Amino acid sequence: MTTLTDLARAAAAGNDYETMFDLAPVSLWLEDYSALKALFERWRASGMDDLRAYLRADRTRVEECSRAIRLLRVNRRTLELYGARDEAHLVENLDHVFRDDMFDQHIEELGQLWDGGNRFGSETVNYTLAGRRLDIVLNGTVLPGHEDRWDRVLVAVKDVTERARAERDLARSEAYARGLFEDSPVSLWVEDFGAIRKRLADLRERGITDFRTFLSVHPDFVTQCMREIRVLDVNRQTLAMFRADSTEALLLRLDEVFRDDMHVHFAAQLVDLWDGRLAHAREVVNYSLDGERVNVHMQFSVMPGHEDDWELVLVSLTDITARKKAEAYLEYLGTHDVMTKLANRSWFESEMARLERGGQWPVCVVMGDLNGLKEVNDRSGHAAGDALLRRAGEVLAKAISEPMVAARLGGDEFGILIPGGDERDGETVIARIETLVELNNQYYQGARLSFALGAAACRQGERIEQAMSAADERMYASKKACYVREGRDRRRY
Repeated sequence: MTTLTDLARAAAAGNDYETMFDLAPVSLWLEDYSALKALFERWRASGMDDLRAYLRADRTRVEECSRAIRLLRVNRRTLELYGARDEAHLVENLDHVFRDDMFDQHIEELGQLWDGGNRFGSETVNYTLAGRRLDIVLNGTVLPGHEDRWDRVLVAVKDVTERARAERDLARSEAYARGLFEDSPVSLWVEDFGAIRKRLADLRERGITDFRTFLSVHPDFVTQCMREIRVLDVNRQTLAMFRADSTEALLLRLDEVFRDDMHVHFAAQLVDLWDGRLAHAREVVNYSLDGERVNVHMQFSVMPGHEDDWELVLVSLTDITARKKAEAYLEYLGTHDVMTKLANRSWFESEMARLERGGQWPVCVVMGDLNGLKEVNDRSGHAAGDALLRRAGEVLAKAISEPMVAARLGGDEFGILIPGGDERDGETVIARIETLVELNNQYYQGARLSFALGAAACRQGERIEQAMSAADERMYASKKACYVREGRDRRRY
């Protein structure tokens, strides 16, 4: 392929120059820069020493330089490239060819000549006479023997429009993909699981076939694999979700993010990978850098083209903490009394059934009734009655410990289950309640808190409901005795 250097040498030697110039496969321009050289010399004589700054300060100075360049000749490829009928047609429309985007690059070309070189070049933009944009690579050289006058300069223009368009399209695609990644409303992690794949392959080569059993025998293998994960990138939502100031800060503290329950979840993920499931999802628990628990829905996928090496993996984490809290609250509402925060009747009865199926025997039941609730409601209003119920819940919750269950069975009726407890344990709980009631009454002003309580136990083979009935009878006897002592008619309350 004929090069600019070949043409320069041919022009100097006069060897077939005309033919080589006209048939060259690139656009060639033979130009006279002698007037430009004279202009430069005048500017130097005036004391100007920074051409680039001088030209940028006044666009008309660039135009003056352009006018000092005289076109002598172009070849056929130039006419084809720019859509000109002939050389005269091209010369008449040079203002359509050299415009807009080429301004800064033209200053750089002039600056290269100003700096003392006999060559210049740039990647710039021209336009065809029909207005189509041309991305070009321009290279110019002062022909040998003309270095003192610049009256013969050969400029080669290579059309790189398709390459430039492909590069712009690629850049747009990359920017679009990056935007999707960075602005995604879910946390995205790009990771390298290549080392983990090698570990699993090593196990297969050692003859391991039952991976679940292997993990149960070697739980440290899970920890080792977690350390092998290499995080390549995370998006902005990840930093926000995990309360990290920067990607670097997050990556330095990953052991605070993936801990506790994550070990179990990651073991299950390894089983998926062992079984060939390169895309899977599950709900897991992570932690933000400020220690808050973060429930997430994790989706894992080995990226296309990396199925054999796992060196590019995309992990998306959707924060489902709010949903989990809502689910937990709904579950709580299904098993607890909102007013007292104790278990409700449904949960109490399910615990009774569970204990009868195979609980700790004996089982003691304490039944309680809140004295004077109706009187408080009638005298001071239901808000005062609700406050008394909440105080009752506080006392009963403090009076029990695992595995006991305290519940509000309805209205002013309460029950306590004591697995593995006999009637002496029931009396101990009753004494504790009475002590806490006295303390509660000292702390709160207003209506006095008072319980009527009774306890009864049953052995294996007996029904817990029978113990409830017996405890109820004792509780009502206690209630009656209370009203007699206070000289009140219990039917009014």
